Parts: sequence; C-alpha cells; structure tokens
Amino acid sequence: MKRRITFSLIVLVLLIVCALGFIFITNDKSNSTNESVKKTSISSSKEAAKKKDLPNAKQSDWNLVLVSRKSPKDEMNPTLATVNGIQVDQRITSAVQEFLEAAQQISPAEHLISGYRSVSYQEGLYQSYVQAEMNGQGTVNSSGKPISEEEAIKNVQTYSQPPRSSEHQTGLAIDMSNIDSLNESQYAKQIAEIAPKYGFVLRFPEGKKAETGIGYEDWHFRYVGLENAKYMTEHNLTLEEYLKLLPA
Repeated sequence: MKRRITFSLIVLVLLIVCALGFIFITNDKSNSTNESVKKTSISSSKEAAKKKDLPNAKQSDWNLVLVSRKSPKDEMNPTLATVNGIQVDQRITSAVQEFLEAAQQISPAEHLISGYRSVSYQEGLYQSYVQAEMNGQGTVNSSGKPISEEEAIKNVQTYSQPPRSSEHQTGLAIDMSNIDSLNESQYAKQIAEIAPKYGFVLRFPEGKKAETGIGYEDWHFRYVGLENAKYMTEHNLTLEEYLKLLPA
C-alpha cells in the first residue's frame, strides 16, 4: 500500500513539474513573440512617422532626378543660365544667387567653383585625373612606382565621378567654397545649415558613404526644392534614402 502511495506521489510530482515546465516555455515564447511584435511595431511607427509629413513629391520630379554611379544618365541638356560665371539649370537661377549671397554673409570669400558640366566635359575631366594619377602626379604604390590604371580609377572616384555618373550634368548641383582647392572649409557647416532655406542640401554628408557611394564633400550642394530640402535635413536623409520614401 505504501509503495502504491509513494509511486502515485512520484507520478503526481512529475506531472506537476511537466505542467510547470510547459507553462514556463509557453510564457517564454509568448514574451519573445510580444517583444518581437513590440520591436516591429516601434519600427513601423518610426517609418509611419517619417512618411506622415512627407512633402507632396514624386521620384519623377525634375528637381529630384538621381544621377550617380548606380544610376547613370545620358546627356540631359538642361536649359542653362549663368550665375557669377557658372552655368546652372535656369529654373534654379534665383535660388543659387540667393544662396550664394547668404553664404557670403558668413564668409565674403565664398564663391561658386563649378555648376553644370556636360557628359563630354566630365569625360575629359575624369580621364585627365586618371592620367595624372598614373603619371605619378598623384599617389604611388608601395614600391614607389606610378599606380596602375585600376588603382588610379579607384583613387579618382573618391573625388570625381565617371561620365554619365556626375550630377553636375543635371545643372542642379553646385560646388561652392571660400577656397579654390575644395578642401574642407572652416565655414562649411554654417553654410550647410542655411542651404535648405534656399532649396539646397549638402549632397554628400558625413557618415553617409554607404548610401551615396561618396565620402564627405563639404562643398557640393544639390538643389532639391524648399520642402524636399527641409524634410531631408530634418530627417538626416540623403537623396537616395529620400527617394525610397516617395511614390514613383
């Protein structure tokens, strides 16, 4: 009789342990699922918030055209106008002039260095840079000899884009600095801050090379329009990232 009672108690204890284990596992899975749902919900909420106040813009808008190594374009032939000796798309003439004047309030030496460049002009410029690197006027390899064409191209693409891949061909991009060499300017951050007021964004900001394919350039500004520039700046978006949020 005692053995039967003992055996029954053992079975009862095992059943209780199994039941508790099942409850624990179920709760653990439930918690994991809830946590996953929470993370997904938070992520979705952030995306929703990001899209909630989107400007009324489309990927196909003329001022949002994307030209890069991943999105090359043939010659675009924009109608041009001249601002302080630099050609730009005539639709942004006033914006360029006003932006330049505002920048000169920060640094009187601020001036336009480059604007529109045709595909053929870009090709000549690009090839001249590659040749200069190969001729030893640029970097040399570890053996002290001029670098190969492949190495030269890799170096050049850190500061100049191949033909059909430079957004200067749009007429919507300008290079502006208080020095001609396009090295980092002490006024660059101040000027980048005022750029959105005139419809411009700093096209290649710090920490965004993964998105743009190009390192930080404090002199290269791109016209995208007032509302787009404001939104991109507030949300720290490159043109590539912004376009993904817009309808085609």
